[in-house]
Amino acid sequence: MGSVLILSDSHGWKQEITEIVSRHTVDKIIHCGDSELDFDAPELEGMYKVRGNCDFDTRFPTEEKVHIDGLNFYIVHGHLHRVKEGLLTLKYRAEEEDADIVCFGHTHIAGAEQIDELIFINPGSIRYPRMRKEATYAVISWDDKSKVQIRFFTVDGNELTSLSLEGKLK
Repeated sequence: MGSVLILSDSHGWKQEITEIVSRHTVDKIIHCGDSELDFDAPELEGMYKVRGNCDFDTRFPTEEKVHIDGLNFYIVHGHLHRVKEGLLTLKYRAEEEDADIVCFGHTHIAGAEQIDELIFINPGSIRYPRMRKEATYAVISWDDKSKVQIRFFTVDGNELTSLSLEGKLK
């Protein structure tokens, strides 16, 4: 069984990242950009992380392609893929990278959706949420590709079951 903690758009917060990470036992952690921290900040240690439009440390990559426990993750911030206009550009790029799971931020709007054979996860923002009052992050878990579960939490660790998604990949 694999599990990944996904957060984004923390915009300078450090203690909150540390608290969120300590709350969950997961295999890997992803930050989808706009941390506004240095690439080697202790709070980001061991994470897959990408550069957002508010990150100025050029050591952040603009995208990451990662294989985790049977699934291919494609990680971006989203500003370079115009995610505020829709997911089509990001979908095409993720298909080029043979992704199963697409993790992105930028919009600050939490949500997960399956489009064809791809699952898109935007964990929202842990600092400046949009479209809802709760600041959020996500955890994805799976036994195999036949059952993938995405759960969303508030910064305080309360689960938001209304945002949950169960998907199935080929």
